[in-house]
Amino acid sequence: MAYNILVVDDSETVRAVMAKAIEMSGAEVKTLLTAGHGEEALEILDREWVDLVFADINMPVMGGVELVKRMKADADMKNIPVVIVSTEGSATRIKGLMDSGVHAFLRKPFKPENLKAVIDEIMGKSK
Repeated sequence: MAYNILVVDDSETVRAVMAKAIEMSGAEVKTLLTAGHGEEALEILDREWVDLVFADINMPVMGGVELVKRMKADADMKNIPVVIVSTEGSATRIKGLMDSGVHAFLRKPFKPENLKAVIDEIMGKSK
């Protein structure tokens, strides 16, 4: 089954790297959508079917933590899995993110195979 994936990061370069890493990972992707911040992501989520969201923590307008909070408060979005992709990664920060409803944390920089493992784990595919 191919997935619709949304990548949310304020850096156009990071969005391009994520897209290339997802492609290189061999993950089955139907549509890859991108947004530059949380508000843009919510607009996309309002109009598009998305199976999985990858989001940065620190972004202008709306960061990843607020995005997750807003998604969890919306009946149509609350069950969409979110993976935070960030250089910020203290154990306390990661625990707080997981407690807020984040499904996984992926530290930048990452390898395509790590990305694929996260996608497979969250979407329920066996390895």
